[in-house]
Amino acid sequence: MTGLASLVAAALHEDAADSDLTCKATIPADQEGEASISAKACGTLSGVDAARSVFEQVDSGIRQQWAFADADAVQAGDIICHLSGRVSRLLAAERTALNFLQHLSGIATLTHAYVQAVRDTGCQIADTRKTAPGMRHLEKQAVVHGGGVNHRMDLKSGMLIKENHIAAAGSIAKAIEACRSLSSDVWVEVECETIGQVCEAVENRPDIILLDNMDVDTISKARAMTPKHILLEASGGIDLANAHAYAETGVDRLAIGAITHSAPALDMSMRLT
Repeated sequence: MTGLASLVAAALHEDAADSDLTCKATIPADQEGEASISAKACGTLSGVDAARSVFEQVDSGIRQQWAFADADAVQAGDIICHLSGRVSRLLAAERTALNFLQHLSGIATLTHAYVQAVRDTGCQIADTRKTAPGMRHLEKQAVVHGGGVNHRMDLKSGMLIKENHIAAAGSIAKAIEACRSLSSDVWVEVECETIGQVCEAVENRPDIILLDNMDVDTISKARAMTPKHILLEASGGIDLANAHAYAETGVDRLAIGAITHSAPALDMSMRLT
């Protein structure tokens, strides 16, 4: 079973989808019908593969006609998918399918809003590892559907030296040296909270410098002193209202934890037709 299939199976088990008492009481097991999933708000779609897998696992006989794909813009009232099959099975799958679609579309929608906020600057919007346990792959995929880019998928896909690593190693220079000694196959990023730390980092040539909780003026100074071959990333204190100002400093990307950990769900519903 693939990772997605396993995740969907766990979600269906959590919902006891095979033991839907309400459907057993009210709907004949062989009753056929049709249903549609529609958007109740404007946004960017994500989670189609997960929702498709939900219906397939509940009943492989359910017929699915998707009118939209991941990364598509949807408007309130749009019919996203038309479904047909046994009514009891459609309803047993409903909540789990919508949970995936609404949550992931919410992430894609918020990401897209940030991407639009910085669209004329050349700055990218990146995610973080602030994801729900077990959902990282899908949530980071939703970020891409919204036009963003992925940061580290996990702790082995890159080295990010943060304040605790610096304290343990003794200095930024020692931490970068230790990371380079361990592996030359992955990128090394170092978090800096002051201009002094940026100076030390630049001298030791990491691949990326993370400017943490700096204001716009300080970030502009950091950009001026950092060679272009070192990617600059800003994080902390950034929201939709000020994202453009941060992007105009010349940083390469903004890391926004909120796009995964605080995105509101995109409202959708499923109705029998």
